[in-house]
Amino acid sequence: MSETNTLDELLARPGLIVAPGAYDALSARLAMQAGADAVYMTGFGVAGSTLGLPDIGLMSASEMVARVAALAEACAPAPLFADGDNGHGGPLNAARLTRAYEHAGAACIQIEDQVFPKRCGHMEGKEVIGLEDAAAKIRACVDARSSKAFKVMARTDARATHDLDEALRRGEAFLEAGADLLFIEAPQTEAEMTKVCETFKGVPLVANMVEDGKTPYLPARDLEALGFKLAIYPVSALLAVTARLQSVYATLLKGEGLPKGEERVTFQRYNELIGLPEMLAEAAKLATDE
Repeated sequence: MSETNTLDELLARPGLIVAPGAYDALSARLAMQAGADAVYMTGFGVAGSTLGLPDIGLMSASEMVARVAALAEACAPAPLFADGDNGHGGPLNAARLTRAYEHAGAACIQIEDQVFPKRCGHMEGKEVIGLEDAAAKIRACVDARSSKAFKVMARTDARATHDLDEALRRGEAFLEAGADLLFIEAPQTEAEMTKVCETFKGVPLVANMVEDGKTPYLPARDLEALGFKLAIYPVSALLAVTARLQSVYATLLKGEGLPKGEERVTFQRYNELIGLPEMLAEAAKLATDE
């Protein structure tokens, strides 16, 4: 991983930040070990891995905060962008969630303008709250943080419910409310992505790359050329792991275990990846110090 480990430094340096999606401590740790400069906690993945249910607002605020703490520790020193959904209520709820995410170790909270219960940004049937209420929620998050080093990412889903012009109008309002990063969810063509970047030149913009989603799935170099600063891949690992689990469980249920040569890490390597040797060494040292 790069020695750069603060979000301010990442945002200040040239180039696109690629943040793979993680949904639990193990996936966050492996993303960091793979070389990620930042990690994105996906609400879609957290709902799926925690509850085995879709991303339709079923996770509670306290459950999300607990996941933030686990992922932030696991991916450190890489900063964690953490999905805060719609703040789990009004401005006061969003402010409280912001303080909780900051305290739990996230580097940035993402807040959207959907009604409750919300839906994944690439699902059908979304609804958004009024512009003034949405901006008030972003302003509450900005005012609630204890340090400007903790960032607020403002997301609008108005492209799906209204049109791109309304999404851009909301983006302007969110920046006026103090948002640090802007996330126009689900533009539907490359031309729309270009218009977003031209409208908000100089603003750290987020591109959401969802397999089979509504937005063109572009290479990182193209996203950077358009003017995006952050590319998140929220469900890539989750979708791949889901297919893998289906295959493994189907094989195990045949009663013969995994065949030789099946792609996997060894038992020893897994323990190395999750830090067992270091933890045992630390335990031995503490015992000796006593």
